Amino acid sequence: MDKPLRDKVALVAGATRGAGRGIAVELGAAGATVYVTGRTTRERRSEYDRPETIEDTADLVTRAGGVGVAVPTDHLEPARVRALVERIDAEQGRLDVLVNDIWGGEHLFAWEAPVWEHDLDKGLRLLRLAVETHAITSHHALPLLLRRPGGLVVEMTDGTAEYNAATYRNSFFYDLAKASVLRMGFSLGHELGPHGATAVALTPGWLRSEMMLEHFGVTEDTWRDALEKVPHFAISETPRYVGRAVAALASDPDVARFNGQSLSSGGLAQVYGFTDLDGSRPDAWRYLVEVADRGGPADTTGYR
Repeated sequence: MDKPLRDKVALVAGATRGAGRGIAVELGAAGATVYVTGRTTRERRSEYDRPETIEDTADLVTRAGGVGVAVPTDHLEPARVRALVERIDAEQGRLDVLVNDIWGGEHLFAWEAPVWEHDLDKGLRLLRLAVETHAITSHHALPLLLRRPGGLVVEMTDGTAEYNAATYRNSFFYDLAKASVLRMGFSLGHELGPHGATAVALTPGWLRSEMMLEHFGVTEDTWRDALEKVPHFAISETPRYVGRAVAALASDPDVARFNGQSLSSGGLAQVYGFTDLDGSRPDAWRYLVEVADRGGPADTTGYR
């Protein structure tokens, strides 16, 4: 089908940039009506102080073939989230896909800093943004999603359950946040399954987000220039790749077979056959385990 999600309604919570934007656009390309939320609008920036806005994301969704609706929302405020869901109910009467992608912690963790040396206020703020927001959003949105059978919840994280169980992820607070969201996918799967809905945890690989490209001083067109300094960046992927993973899950009538599982963009590409924008299928987490983490030379042969 050209637009398999034409009659579906999605909420991508945390869609200002990065994976959230990529997911929203690909859901739109599949025909969905997509509500996109975040704290940065054309009138007001969040503490990230970046130019990407939820209105820009909504425009991209519409341009891709869906209907994009931008709703400024701070997901730490239960009343705002409740109002958001009430609006979706009033305007659409349904919710088929919920993507919990709220994060906001890039400037809040210190790499390799042990918990006793880490700034406590920043660490606790990170946990609130990365964990509490997801719980608040699920609490308010799931009754609407469960109104019809076949709903899908995607908990966005960094790392698979298998990888994170054996690997220290950057700092105590970062590690805890990402593990918590992985467990949310499992727990929600347990709670939603009997009601005919599916929940999964999903990770992209090494994401070429706006912030990552800026960090390396490159653009999407010139990203390979960063390989001289960071050779393993060769396995990286665009945000649209994980977006296609979500669109594939949302279009799959048998998606319940994944209920409660930890999934990756690269792994799902092998199942559904989608590619990144350049036609490749990067499998970052397998590459990290088999090549990068073993100290091997950067060679993506067989991994994209």
